[in-house]
Amino acid sequence: MNDVLEKLLDNRKLWRGSRKPGLRDAHIATGHAVLDQFLPGGGWPRAALTEILIDKPGSGELQLVMPALARLSADGAKDQHRWVSWIAPPFVPYAPALADGGIKLSRMLIVHAKKGMDVLWAAEQALRCGTCSAVLLWASKADAQSLRRLQLAAEEGDSWGIVFRDAAARRQHSPAAVRLRLLSEQTHKTLHLLKSRGGRPLRIAADFLNP
Repeated sequence: MNDVLEKLLDNRKLWRGSRKPGLRDAHIATGHAVLDQFLPGGGWPRAALTEILIDKPGSGELQLVMPALARLSADGAKDQHRWVSWIAPPFVPYAPALADGGIKLSRMLIVHAKKGMDVLWAAEQALRCGTCSAVLLWASKADAQSLRRLQLAAEEGDSWGIVFRDAAARRQHSPAAVRLRLLSEQTHKTLHLLKSRGGRPLRIAADFLNP
């Protein structure tokens, strides 16, 4: 797995985004107006790590980030030639649903890894290389030091890092620029904004994520 990823990321034919901060917008609109108004900068922070805590995979976390991913891969976008990388997803992404959501499938890169260290290594390389506009990571075992490395890699590669973790990690320290807890109940969903640069903790009714 490591050799394949290294060869792909080192391919000189791939377009490489500038790593100089300030050449790109600092934030990516979430596609959810209610959420944008509470996030400093009006969207997800670019070149930074966003941590989303969930009870289990499939709780609505992809609905939360899909509009922004579609924006990054859209024709004419600054990032249209960069990859959207999925590292160790718990399920095979359902291509028709992603396409319906506006995500360009030709720019998707899926990396399967079983060992925790391989997952974190692959995510760090993808974030740092400069060829990925966004990197989605499912990390069951990641400590503060590992997350710090991912945050630094996102800054270096001008990439939006999204790490999904179990809600039990809520009380652990995290260097992520934005930290959210997605609570999915039978009739409604709630977002707890636990941390954001320049913001304050609050709760947001996430009815926009309900089917």
